[in-house]
Amino acid sequence: MSDKGDAEEEPPHLLWGLDPVFKAFARLYVKDILQMRQSRQVPGIYFYKTHPVFQVDVLGTVVYRREREDFCCYGVDDSTGVINCLCWKDEKWRDFGDSVKGRGGGVFDAEEQLRKLREAQRSRMELDIGDVLRVRGTVKTSRQQREIMASCFYKVSDPVMAVQISRMLEMPSLYRDCYDRPFSVPPHQAGTAAAAEPGGLSDFQLLLGRAGRILKEFLREKEVARFRPYDVEYLLHPLLPRPAATPSVGQVWNLLKDSLKILQDEGEIFRKVLSPDEVYNVTEQDKDLLAAIMDVLREDSKREKYTEKGCHVLHVLSSVRQRYSRNLSREALQVALRLLECNSDIISTTDSHYTVL
Repeated sequence: MSDKGDAEEEPPHLLWGLDPVFKAFARLYVKDILQMRQSRQVPGIYFYKTHPVFQVDVLGTVVYRREREDFCCYGVDDSTGVINCLCWKDEKWRDFGDSVKGRGGGVFDAEEQLRKLREAQRSRMELDIGDVLRVRGTVKTSRQQREIMASCFYKVSDPVMAVQISRMLEMPSLYRDCYDRPFSVPPHQAGTAAAAEPGGLSDFQLLLGRAGRILKEFLREKEVARFRPYDVEYLLHPLLPRPAATPSVGQVWNLLKDSLKILQDEGEIFRKVLSPDEVYNVTEQDKDLLAAIMDVLREDSKREKYTEKGCHVLHVLSSVRQRYSRNLSREALQVALRLLECNSDIISTTDSHYTVL
């Protein structure tokens, strides 16, 4: 496929949140991960056909291993290709040795059981050549080499290849039913867009995509934590035609309203307080929100019911709403969790569970 065709097929980034592939760990073949093209709109995002991807789920055999003090690099081969996976060592496994010793005897020893549990968990995270590894993480390109920065990884016990065969049978249907189907805007979104823009859906998407990019670049570049609509309204003036001297106020505010709505739906911004003074918080710049999430995970991960998997995202959402803002959306929480995970402050143990490192 030519670069021109690729560019034409890349949808505006403000609509990526409508694609379920974008928020999932995509189970793609390694060869496709290696060949995905980078987005021209947002760094760190890749495209498999028309689907935006930034995090993947890979299962394969370890074919090489390089160990450093803080991390291990594993070469994972799924029979379609080999990709490098960078897996950070968990602080609590380092110098583990005999730091927790049992008392012996025939009575139940909590310390001894804890030692055995930690040793079992540690063994699942130590791999050698020939072991089967499952890894989830974000896709990165470092020194022109595509690799996976693992957020979760473990050794798979698969003596009769049941897990690998099951995945091999599952992958073709995933591609057929999901990845190879083009990303399309849901009908209700298409209807709204067509009604709002006489020029048609494609024109509206293009205009909305440009407006969204301008707003996101401004918020990121200026590291804006909070803003009001009239603080950024002037940024959109150049996008609209000027039959006289300036575009109508109604045109600008309609475009701004639609752009802010999509940014809210994506979780990039949210309103901490619903009041006539329309203030938006920028999720990734809201230090108080990030601190509240960390406090919830740090405190609740110690509770018995959350020690194994960590806290479910809905539990985190409920707790943060009580502590910080009743109006926090799940989408905004997911953006904040993704940022904390990329910064190695937390880790996802499943698709929906998180705990502190």
